[in-house]
Amino acid sequence: MRIRFFALSLAILTLAACQSPAGTTKPAASAAVEQPSPSAGTIGSTSPSFADWRNGLRVDALAAGVSAATFDRAFQTVTPDPDILAKDSAQPEYTRPVWAYLDTAVSPANVALGETALAGNAQALARATQPYGVDPKIVVAIWGIESLYGKNSGDYNIIEALATLAYGSRRPDVFRQNLIDALLILQSGDIDAANMRGSWAGAMGQTQFMPAAFRKYAVDGDQDGKRDIWNSLPDVFASTANYLVAFGWKPGEPWGAEVRLPATFPWELAEIDTSKSVDEWSAMGVRLVGGGKLPRVASPASIIAPAGHRGPAFIVFENFRTLLDYNNSISYALAVAHLADRLGGGGDFVAQWPRDEPPLSLTDKQDLQNLLAARGYDPGEVDGVIGPKTRVAIRLFQRQIGEVPDGFATLALLNRLRATTAS
Repeated sequence: MRIRFFALSLAILTLAACQSPAGTTKPAASAAVEQPSPSAGTIGSTSPSFADWRNGLRVDALAAGVSAATFDRAFQTVTPDPDILAKDSAQPEYTRPVWAYLDTAVSPANVALGETALAGNAQALARATQPYGVDPKIVVAIWGIESLYGKNSGDYNIIEALATLAYGSRRPDVFRQNLIDALLILQSGDIDAANMRGSWAGAMGQTQFMPAAFRKYAVDGDQDGKRDIWNSLPDVFASTANYLVAFGWKPGEPWGAEVRLPATFPWELAEIDTSKSVDEWSAMGVRLVGGGKLPRVASPASIIAPAGHRGPAFIVFENFRTLLDYNNSISYALAVAHLADRLGGGGDFVAQWPRDEPPLSLTDKQDLQNLLAARGYDPGEVDGVIGPKTRVAIRLFQRQIGEVPDGFATLALLNRLRATTAS
């Protein structure tokens, strides 16, 4: 898993946080930050009272530059929210496959809304993105997926949400630092506490910045003296573009393209962290899905096949990796890229997704990992996450049984493992 986020000690919220693109449910913590994994709350008999905890936080916040008046005003009505702790502790048994995620994120309705948003904000988008060299369609795609073009950016009080998680989650330090950052944002006057709204995990505004990300990358696009990603579209657009550039966006380069892989393709190379030049991939027989030559891009390229050999495959470049820095999920990055292409008049992917594949539950995935380990294949930690080590183990088993070694976990493969282990 590619983790290259800014040097604040933040962890990843699992793919479950981006399982429901904006417009389907109230957004959880999402883009512009790596976020903490869901974990059980820790409020109990051994925890300090919230009042005592808040008093300790107050000392740290004042030492960081927050005024006493700002702190006291922000915490005037704040109490731990059990609903937030319940969300934080929840771990979904099923996660949506990539095609189901794309069906929602790049639905005809979302594309239509995006086309209207792109046309209706053309001048503001051009002014905000041109200095950064970021394609306005990418910014609009992020905007659409994060908050349904500003219609659903979350309505939790950010101070209360972060205070709840800093007080009661298993990873309090991550949220505590973001809480202090949120208080410093209030101190700066960019927004007031009543209007600092967002997701239950502290992501804010129309493109869902965590407070730490806001302080580093938010931009006053309309030059009114405030960085307002809640209400000012110039600020939303410029801040998003600035973030992408800070993480290596390359002006004028494509994110990638759908490709056709040769029958002899070595599937162990289909990983986001495996990079080769375009010429090297071309020499191996990789072509555009329509048969044409690959784009002439200088940056390193990777091949990904999110659904294995039965689904679409893609060559992806540095700009795709930058989208992963916004939200470290292949499904998310592919949704942003594909939505942006659709907003530019592009069509759907050519290869079909294996929609007949039933999704594996968390328990299924853990069972798969245990069975692979029992056969001597090292899947890494038995955590229900099908990461690179688990895919390597799957490929070894697939080769043993004569299947295409694409590393894609399926129910049929799991049942084959169960059967061969039982025998």
